[in-house]
Amino acid sequence: MIYLYTAVLGGYALLWILSRREEGRDPFHKMAAYLVRNRERMLHRTADRRRDWRKDLFRRRLETKFKTLNPAVSAAVQVRNYYLSGYRTVLAVLFAGVLVCLIAWWSTHSSSLLVDGSYIRRNGHGGGDTQIELAAQLEGEEEEIFQYVVEAQKYTPEEAEELHRAASAALPEVICGENDSLEDVRHDLELVTKIEGYPFEVSWESSSYALVNTDGTVDNTKLEDGTVVMLTAHFKYERQTWDDQLYVQVNPVIYTHREQLRRRIEELLHIQQERTESEETLVLPDSVEGSAVTWREIAQDSSGCLLILAVLAAGLLYWGAGKELDRQLEQRKRELLLDYPEIVNKLALYMGAGMTIRNAFVKMGEDYKRKQKERRRYVYEEILIACNELQGGRSESEVYDHFGRRCQVSAYMKLGTLLSQNIRKGSNDLLSMLRQEADNAFAERRNLAKKLGEEAGTKLLLPMMMMLCIVMVIIMIPAYFSFTAG
Repeated sequence: MIYLYTAVLGGYALLWILSRREEGRDPFHKMAAYLVRNRERMLHRTADRRRDWRKDLFRRRLETKFKTLNPAVSAAVQVRNYYLSGYRTVLAVLFAGVLVCLIAWWSTHSSSLLVDGSYIRRNGHGGGDTQIELAAQLEGEEEEIFQYVVEAQKYTPEEAEELHRAASAALPEVICGENDSLEDVRHDLELVTKIEGYPFEVSWESSSYALVNTDGTVDNTKLEDGTVVMLTAHFKYERQTWDDQLYVQVNPVIYTHREQLRRRIEELLHIQQERTESEETLVLPDSVEGSAVTWREIAQDSSGCLLILAVLAAGLLYWGAGKELDRQLEQRKRELLLDYPEIVNKLALYMGAGMTIRNAFVKMGEDYKRKQKERRRYVYEEILIACNELQGGRSESEVYDHFGRRCQVSAYMKLGTLLSQNIRKGSNDLLSMLRQEADNAFAERRNLAKKLGEEAGTKLLLPMMMMLCIVMVIIMIPAYFSFTAG
């Protein structure tokens, strides 16, 4: 592989030399410009254009897309920049990848364990085992592949003995922990299982586990006099073992003045608890060693959490208000769509009876006023606004145009435009167009009702599944208990 990496890097060097005169902000940009320029030159020189019809088609599509996105810049320039950017990216990524591969190859071969094809380099003492893949080739035979574990270098028995003596001498200082020495142990010990710099595994035994446990914890809270405890350290390396005995003097705990006061208060509280266990109240001690005591209850103040909950609730309500507004707008749009066939049909009916568009709007507004107590409808509210504008002197074409825009639904915009154009230009086909629009609107309403029914069925799917699970539990639990009872 090294030859391939070298060849690729050589190609980059040659390309860099050839592209030195090109314009660019970095070597990869210059190399990409050189490749693009030569590609365009080759395309112009190609005699047989039938071979390149796919490339030409792709280029024309690119030009069309770029012209649509940015018509102010020449499509040819944009396509050239497109190829320039793509070539530059490919060259940069390929160069970085080859460098990484070259570094990985060098790292792998520079740390090879097999030296001169005759011996394997072991890890040093304590370095751990190494797995190596070996290939053995015999003359006239096929090559055999082996997965082999090379063990780390080990100490001789004499070297291990010497290391044990050194570790044994360093052990008292290692396990002391916060204690000054093993002759005055008042805090926990550090009974290590490994000693840094030595290959031994260490395990411990104690002559008094109540005072010194094998994990090093020391329990001397109830100790009145010093006690000697024998600790046995078991050293192990490969098949060799050694046992060392260490004697530690465990002394009672020395409490500070504050700790003594705390222990005394706890004792008095315990005494008062026993004295008044049959009474309704627990009398707290009023003095400790001649000093008066003032008691204060530490209240568990959860008001901060309540404040956070309040802030979160306010934020959720604010967010919910926005969502509710969106939901209402969607509901308004849906209601307008449902009422659209009725409005168009009424317009066609009134105009067929001889009314003008103005009188038809006024008639629908008056009918709605009489029935307004039943239910508020958005489209009729807009009709009332249109009637007020007509009474205010605004031209009919503007009123109908504003009516469609206020509804913010494409169907009403179309209706408003149709009515407005009829007022401005005049048309004899308005009635037939309204009737056709009414038929189309009723068809759309049926489709919308079908869609709403499907949505309602989907929303009911989760409650139905929950009810099914509840029914299954109600049936299975009695059956299970009757089966276990039998």
